[in-house]
Amino acid sequence: MVEVRVLTSRDIALFDKVADEVFDNPINPELASAFLADPRHHIAVGIDDGVVVGFASGVDYIHPDKPAELWINEVGVAPTHHGRGIGNRIIACLLEHGVSIGCRTAWVVTEAGNAAARALYVSAGGRLDVELEDPDGQPVLYLFSEDA
Repeated sequence: MVEVRVLTSRDIALFDKVADEVFDNPINPELASAFLADPRHHIAVGIDDGVVVGFASGVDYIHPDKPAELWINEVGVAPTHHGRGIGNRIIACLLEHGVSIGCRTAWVVTEAGNAAARALYVSAGGRLDVELEDPDGQPVLYLFSEDA
């Protein structure tokens, strides 16, 4: 069973074992440490037998006219683990963490042509913000909130 959880700075060693094609680039230990040390940066991972097989990263932020929000920056799952619901579980974990730290909404942007990502976000409870959808291949926005 794949364990899914949010990492803390004590979990830095998990980045020593990451499955192929989870992240875009090899892990840089200095950047990983800085990411985990920043209280506004968050990462939920899927761990299979000690190996990180998926992740969703996000940033919580406040704005002068809005309550706290969670921006989901990036999601990745190893091809060996596609189709198992791991991405969905990781996003759910990150969203739950966002709620626990006071975020009232969350959002993610992807390309209109990225059918896999769009399907994932819908299956994870995201709703398409139709006001921003552009059929010309521009990014589309999915919102996650308790009101959805």
